Amino acid sequence: MNAWRARLKRWLLAGLLALAPVAAADGPPDFEFHAPASAADPGVPAALRDLAERILPVYEDQDPGRYLANLLALQLAVGDDAAAADTQRALRERKRGAPAATLPLALYAQARAAAARGGISRSRALAQALREALAGLDDRAAYALGQALAAPPSRFQDALQEALDRVRGRARIGEREALDLIQAWLALELHRECAPLAPALLAEDERRRYRLETLRIETPAGVIHAKLVRPKTGARLTTLLEFTLYTAQADLAEGAAAHGYAGLVAYTRGKNPQASDAGRVRIVPFEHDGEDARAVIRWIARQPWSDGRVGMSGEGYAGFAAWAAARLAPEPLKAIATVDAMAPGIDFPAEGRIFRNDAYRWATDYTHAVDQRAWDDETWRALEQRWYESGRPYRDLDRIAGQPNRVFRRWLGHPSYDRYWQKLIPFGAQFAAVRIPVLSIAGYYARGGELYYFARHTHERPEADHRLLIGPYDDLGEVPQGYAADAAARLDLDELRFQWFDHVFKNAARPAVLADRVNYEVMGADQWRHAPTLAALAPETRRYYLVAAPGGESGRLVTAEPARAPPVQQLVDFADRSDASLPPPPEILASGLPLRNAVSFVGDALPQPTELAGTVSGRLDFVINKMDVDLSLALYARLPGGQYWLLAKPYEFRASYAADRIHRRLLKAGERQRLAFTAERLIACRLPAGSRLVLVLGVNDRPDREINYGSGKDVSAESIADARPPLKIRWFNRSYIELPLKR
Repeated sequence: MNAWRARLKRWLLAGLLALAPVAAADGPPDFEFHAPASAADPGVPAALRDLAERILPVYEDQDPGRYLANLLALQLAVGDDAAAADTQRALRERKRGAPAATLPLALYAQARAAAARGGISRSRALAQALREALAGLDDRAAYALGQALAAPPSRFQDALQEALDRVRGRARIGEREALDLIQAWLALELHRECAPLAPALLAEDERRRYRLETLRIETPAGVIHAKLVRPKTGARLTTLLEFTLYTAQADLAEGAAAHGYAGLVAYTRGKNPQASDAGRVRIVPFEHDGEDARAVIRWIARQPWSDGRVGMSGEGYAGFAAWAAARLAPEPLKAIATVDAMAPGIDFPAEGRIFRNDAYRWATDYTHAVDQRAWDDETWRALEQRWYESGRPYRDLDRIAGQPNRVFRRWLGHPSYDRYWQKLIPFGAQFAAVRIPVLSIAGYYARGGELYYFARHTHERPEADHRLLIGPYDDLGEVPQGYAADAAARLDLDELRFQWFDHVFKNAARPAVLADRVNYEVMGADQWRHAPTLAALAPETRRYYLVAAPGGESGRLVTAEPARAPPVQQLVDFADRSDASLPPPPEILASGLPLRNAVSFVGDALPQPTELAGTVSGRLDFVINKMDVDLSLALYARLPGGQYWLLAKPYEFRASYAADRIHRRLLKAGERQRLAFTAERLIACRLPAGSRLVLVLGVNDRPDREINYGSGKDVSAESIADARPPLKIRWFNRSYIELPLKR
């Protein structure tokens, strides 16, 4: 969760490394190319060098800037450093004063030419070129360049792998695809050489530009450790504050200083990033951060370098801390901007009221004053499987792991959204007291915290100055299988936040993409749209009934109210531990194989392009032999070519909390009943004609989740002894989902 900044910065890095669009639009040639199996294949350099040698003699473009940028890449790829140096000089003259986004590859060319001329190592020439470039840039441009250079080479190897995967299995590729491959390869080569040099060079440049201080801030509750970065000026400055649990999240301070603010990163109570060993100190996440952030804000306002105004920014945990502080409304706090903010009790540690194992993993990593990083993925998966196969209660997970954790066990003691959770962030009418401007950045495939904050804030305070920006970002920084990323979605989200703070604090223009309160990218349409409220995203809904298909377990989605028909039968034997049930991936759906603990419903082909925008809701009509169940609804589009596209992160929820996350209402075993639901995710997509909607309705029986056996007891106390009899559900054809339709 502390990696949101790095994950979302993927789009920024793509922009920094692309000097121009890669190809002309009119009739580019294609080239023979057989993609190596892996980006790490030793044959990759030779294959791409050969490709560049064949493109170079025939490459042309009517746009001079684009021509020079792509020519530079081709010359570097073939190893003609002298020609690349000439092209780099021509490009520099043409783009004099251009931002740092034009620099990395040009600097690479400069360093390679200098090394060839002067007989010095390429590493030394590259360091000299970078130092000279940084010295000639203003603070914002130097920060942007530094962010690109500091990225790990592994990220660029992943990007090259994706580029290779896109053309795999083809004998010929287009010029655009070829130049994409060459740019991705050069970016990887550049960053392999920069990685050892960048930290020292960037630290040197920061010391030259800014005042850097390590602070101990005295508060009524004790010492808060912090890092302060501010420009070397005598002017009083507005402060941008990040209050975080993660020692790695210090980018904001440098970025804020580069944009003319004082940047301060403060750490949660007990965390000291300068200490290598904090002894027996333990951190209690969430519980004290609002009070401590308020104390830090008041301290900032008293400092001689402060103009008395504070904005808070952050991702994940730091986003939560901003809301925790806003709940207490310290007077100097004037604005908050968050990305994928955690909402404790809402989306963590029990999203949909279902506890996730990664919450325990997170607690073992971060409730120590020094980050533990105790679990590698293989060890973690083995633990999950060991717990799953044991059939023991979920509350025994930490004991099975051999690392009991009091914080995790405290969370398990509050399965509903009770007072323990309510006091951490604004609750109910408390949202109305948040009178400052707010920017929320969320993703269709991310957690649901940002959407919760926006919906509750604008409900309790309809006139709130709160802007939501949502796009196809998930917690991996990637779009889902089956969806090719729209160019419009590739925003520099960090820079967007700074532009928004400039609007709030410096009377700058509001970023154009934030034209209304709700701003959303329509996947597949390559467009941003804007609406005043969530309800205004789509003017109507289309109802799809869940109807049994003759002769099989799967069903159909139909728009006409169906006649009386047999229900869809579903049987789940929780005692069967022969195979862990994970969400059915698209390739399983495409295969037509039976789905474990899930049934699918497929709609007719859409007769025309269809745009969906909003929240999925519906009503389930069923008979169950248990008193509770944990459900998952995943909505896919099956495109005309047969690919499956997951339209939003699956909605998982505990049936007994579907109507009210505070009060549990058990189901009535053996009786026909109806359960209304509203998903806590947005979808926004344009589906081509011929697409089919596919709903996968599943019962959770997974080793990475708390398992609800349906006895009606506290779920964390249930064990496999509560699995008998097997769960039986009959889904009647009066069940339906409603999709938000935009004409």
